[in-house]
Amino acid sequence: MNVKAKVEAVIYATEEPVTLNQLASLLRDAVLAELRSEEEARLALNKTVTDAQPDTTEKFSDEPVESPAREFTTETASDPRATPQGEATEQAAMPGISAEQHKEKEEEREGSRTIKAYLKQILDELTADYATAAHGVEVRQIAGGYRMGTKPEHHDIVVGFAKSLKPPIRLSLQALETLAVIAYKQPVTVPEISEIRGVDSSGVIATLLDRKLITTGGRKQVIGRPILYKTTKEFLLRFGLNNISELPSTEEFEKLGDPQTELFPGPNEQGQAAVVASESGGVEAVGESPEVRGAAAENAEPKSEPKDVTKNSQI
Repeated sequence: MNVKAKVEAVIYATEEPVTLNQLASLLRDAVLAELRSEEEARLALNKTVTDAQPDTTEKFSDEPVESPAREFTTETASDPRATPQGEATEQAAMPGISAEQHKEKEEEREGSRTIKAYLKQILDELTADYATAAHGVEVRQIAGGYRMGTKPEHHDIVVGFAKSLKPPIRLSLQALETLAVIAYKQPVTVPEISEIRGVDSSGVIATLLDRKLITTGGRKQVIGRPILYKTTKEFLLRFGLNNISELPSTEEFEKLGDPQTELFPGPNEQGQAAVVASESGGVEAVGESPEVRGAAAENAEPKSEPKDVTKNSQI
């Protein structure tokens, strides 16, 4: 997949506008690889054209060949930064940055500018491609980024289609539990569902029937002949399933574990409610903070001192 197709896929998939900096950070390696391949193809083409040209003998004159020299104007000569010594002096004047680090930073900035320029060219091409009458969507520049949306001339047809869509189904936790039991145990009766859940499920069954997620599947051949319930095609459509066999197995749920285990204390944590005898002969709750114990000591009634019986006996 080339870079243009990746940029198109990213803009199409995101709801928020995608900025040029985000694309440059995401597709940096892909852009550099594509630029290298284009450069190699260009060099190979130039070599093929050069090899196809006939050889010609070059005639050299007896005049000495002048070596190309760097021309300095009056302004260039007056600027100390224009000379190699001036450039070295300017780099050395930067505190804490060596010449190699300065060169690496310049190369990184140049590479970033090249990547952004290449991506900007691709974005301009996509904008021009989608602006034609053959497309119903367009690439817009919104809030400093790029986003794909329908063209204004197709507003009425899109609104009409959106109104014909079914609203999303909102189910309570009880309805989801009942629906899960029916999906895995179908065909199943209401008493069997209530026995699995531990509560009465007759009211939830009516809700699922109204939403057309379940339907009746005959009667069970037992005493009373209770009605059997099973899932419908609407259930498969809502949950994106081809058939019931695509439901996750119980082994897969066991591998995931129970996400509510951290919400409830285990047997060892429940032992904190036990009390142990303290050194003073009272009781103390395990895990009780020192502040609570101090407050309890202050609120406790002071013990009455024993009376001196000998003094009272002397009359």
